[in-house]
Amino acid sequence: MKAVVVHGPNDLRIDERPEPVAGPGEVVLDVEWGGICGSDLSYWRHGASGTAALKSPLVLGHEVAGRIARLGAGVQNLDVGQPVTVHPAELVGDGTMPERLKGRTNLYPSVRYFGSAAFDPHTDGGFSERKAVRASQVRPLPEGVDTLRGALAEPLAVAMHAVGRAGSLAGRDVLVNGAGPIGSLVVAAAKYAGARTVIAADISEASLRIAKAMGADELLNVSGGGALPEDMELVFEATGIPGVLGGVLRATARGGILVQVGNLPGAPAPAALGDLVTREITWIGSYRFVDEISDALRAMADGLDVSPVITHKFGIDQAAEAMRVSADPASGSSKVMLKLS
Repeated sequence: MKAVVVHGPNDLRIDERPEPVAGPGEVVLDVEWGGICGSDLSYWRHGASGTAALKSPLVLGHEVAGRIARLGAGVQNLDVGQPVTVHPAELVGDGTMPERLKGRTNLYPSVRYFGSAAFDPHTDGGFSERKAVRASQVRPLPEGVDTLRGALAEPLAVAMHAVGRAGSLAGRDVLVNGAGPIGSLVVAAAKYAGARTVIAADISEASLRIAKAMGADELLNVSGGGALPEDMELVFEATGIPGVLGGVLRATARGGILVQVGNLPGAPAPAALGDLVTREITWIGSYRFVDEISDALRAMADGLDVSPVITHKFGIDQAAEAMRVSADPASGSSKVMLKLS
């Protein structure tokens, strides 16, 4: 079968891989759609994502959906042909958490994640025609949610987890800094959670148009040094760029909340952070998600339309072109999707 495999920096190939077998407690999926994420781009461009560096070829992809092709022994409550998506995290070990972190499995110290080089051997992802998956990681798609949108459940779950970190959004005014795929999904999640108004800020008009389609009430182009609004009680920072943090903190009201959903670099980087102290801002990190992927599927079934974030579609044999388009700010891309089988 075909798989999208990164062998090193700027070395992406369509390799032939052995057909997967459904072991006990597993299913084999015919993977239909996959969404390209920033970590996929990082492995392709740099041979690493954060501190996880390639030591061997890696099948990319953790945002996937498809249909069950085969059931392994002992699998119950799932059917061949059923459309599903996948929770890409698998805890390594007994899953025991300290009492203060009870239920926050996204913070478990040892997690295998689809398409990740954090472990050696690496954890292959789902950008392949077929994939063996633990049945416990499978999430059936609700009526009315197709596999194209089902592949967006994972990034929507990231956005919904970030929104949940802020507490109730009912009736609140929100700023989302950065209208890339995650930022635009945060816009949608915030509106779904009851935010009164959502302002989306970015330097790209194309990204802002997508944020508008995802529910933003106001758009702000900050290219050329444009300022963010002042005194925002609740801010989501979705760029992960240290250089913007000074302005984002200044935009946050005194005593306000800043949720950091954009991944910040793991290496030292300059940032102006003085307002964090003098304005007594609560700065909250947001990492992946727990089981908000199930919440994301319910939200889509409830009518939350995330399809505006999809800007491009490519076949599996065009994966290299898909990566180039996804990485190119001039392409106007947001979420780039691969048709895998």
